[in-house]
Amino acid sequence: MSNFFMLPEFEKELKKLSNKYKTITSDIDDIKAVLLENPTGIGKNFTIIKIEKDVIIVKVRVHCESLRSRAMRLIYAYHKNKFEFMYIEVYFKGGSENENKERIKEYLFGL
Repeated sequence: MSNFFMLPEFEKELKKLSNKYKTITSDIDDIKAVLLENPTGIGKNFTIIKIEKDVIIVKVRVHCESLRSRAMRLIYAYHKNKFEFMYIEVYFKGGSENENKERIKEYLFGL
């Protein structure tokens, strides 16, 4: 049983980004091991941006091997009561300044 899920919008973004940044999928997979040990992450690359009931929304600075930098951002929801993760958004910091707050609100509203 997988603990990791993706919104359809996330899947589209990931597919589009993977055409340009070939390692992005494996870069995100590398984060899974960290999340299984520390669901809200550890260190300065993880920032909690919202806590709502049993759901914590976290932004991660992802190291992308293709870019050789931490210019990718991953937004995910951690469901404490189910120990599940929902990937909400992935974006290149140079292409989008901030996360899609509206998508996060819609996700939380739909719970």
